Amino acid sequence: MAEGGPPRGATGTGGGGGLGEKETWELFSNWVCCVCVVTFDLELGQALETVIPSDYKLSDTEKSNICYLAFPDSNSGCMGDTLFHIRIRCTGSGTGGTDLRPTNHHYGAPLVLMPDPAYYYGFVYFRQVKDSDIRRGYFQKSVVLLTRLPYITFFNFIIQRIAPEYFTHGLASLEAACGNMNQWPPPRPGQQLHLPILGQIIYVRLPTKSDKPAARDGEGPVIKKSSSVVVIPSVHDLNLHQALQPVLNNFEMIWELVITNEPIVVMGPSPTLCANTVQALVSLLHPLKYASDFRPFFTIHDSEFKHYTTRTQAPPRVILGVTNPFFTKTLDHWPHVIKLGEISSSNPGTEESRPHQRSRSPGDLSDTRPGVFSRYKPFLQKDKTFARLVISNKTPPGKRPMEVQNVMVKKHALELTTSFIIPLERYLASLMPLKRDVSPWRPPPQLKPFDSELFLKGMEGAGPHLTSRVKGNWTGLYQ
Repeated sequence: MAEGGPPRGATGTGGGGGLGEKETWELFSNWVCCVCVVTFDLELGQALETVIPSDYKLSDTEKSNICYLAFPDSNSGCMGDTLFHIRIRCTGSGTGGTDLRPTNHHYGAPLVLMPDPAYYYGFVYFRQVKDSDIRRGYFQKSVVLLTRLPYITFFNFIIQRIAPEYFTHGLASLEAACGNMNQWPPPRPGQQLHLPILGQIIYVRLPTKSDKPAARDGEGPVIKKSSSVVVIPSVHDLNLHQALQPVLNNFEMIWELVITNEPIVVMGPSPTLCANTVQALVSLLHPLKYASDFRPFFTIHDSEFKHYTTRTQAPPRVILGVTNPFFTKTLDHWPHVIKLGEISSSNPGTEESRPHQRSRSPGDLSDTRPGVFSRYKPFLQKDKTFARLVISNKTPPGKRPMEVQNVMVKKHALELTTSFIIPLERYLASLMPLKRDVSPWRPPPQLKPFDSELFLKGMEGAGPHLTSRVKGNWTGLYQ
């Protein structure tokens, strides 16, 4: 669907309630940067039709990336409605561009939920239906919500709430939704918020960094759901079991690749599957923040396409989600490739949906079956107990609820990450000066240098093997 010339931006339309002056969008901007409508023009290709607020400044590069990423690749064959999210680099510099207004609204939030000053998160609702009245034969349009906040679950719900209303009732409903969001209180961690949106009230609590990592974000009063009330228990938690079904058989290896910052490309049949899998991979490190770049959905029209596909240097440290078969050849020099298949919701444990690791030669991606294609040799052994509980297809469907499976996967990832980081925290603490040596009347004390050999020697008596049931060469992994 990426056809035609370069996309062009529209001047946009003002938002709900006649709001047009920039200062009147202050509450809205605490949550959302702007809401865009992207349409397909036979002469222009993808083009921005509407931007709310109309004075929000996007650079030409940002407009181009939004337009091209708002539509699935033409090979995906996505009919009906398709929901996915994107992440693009900020390149603007004007008001409403990459500048973040100083605020203390997010004080106390976990690092992984802080606003991202360098990237936009875009939540896309794409609709494609046959329409004989259109010369091309199809109605194609997307609603895109842009924000700096990585509240994946929360904004997926919001876009699913406002986009269908727009397609049914037109621009007025989108303006009304934006007007509702302009009444929301600031997103302060730890507070139970009541957020109106198109006749419904959303109850949600934003987590704090003092919350227990395994705790549910939606702790608080139990609220009954009705047609006018919606409870979102977590703003960012994904169903890891569902999103990572294709790699659960290689779970420990995938976790190693993510925590050691290896370049990974995820190839799938739809942007929805790719985006969910890439986001789940990044989430494996919670409560740590994945600090490298990642793109849940990436196309050949992205402004950084050449940078990520160059062969003149090693593949960049990034996780990409792609659907275009063109990438099979373009990225055949990447060391780690995850190929996804359509996941069966009735029996996700079938052999067809559970790829195995396949060692491959560089450039050998002709195998079209789902799988993890890599020559990487894991340092850690597979946890057989974990595999038996969440991977084995011998468990009758429905015997263990999906929610329980998800908790088990999250707990296993958390155990791996915390077991890996505790020895580092303990050693770094030993390098810090003692409290008695810190004084405003003396020069600041020097930190002891990080000695890799000394740290690795300490692994024998105080390594991750004491806190994790996963066996293997943890020292080799640190190295």
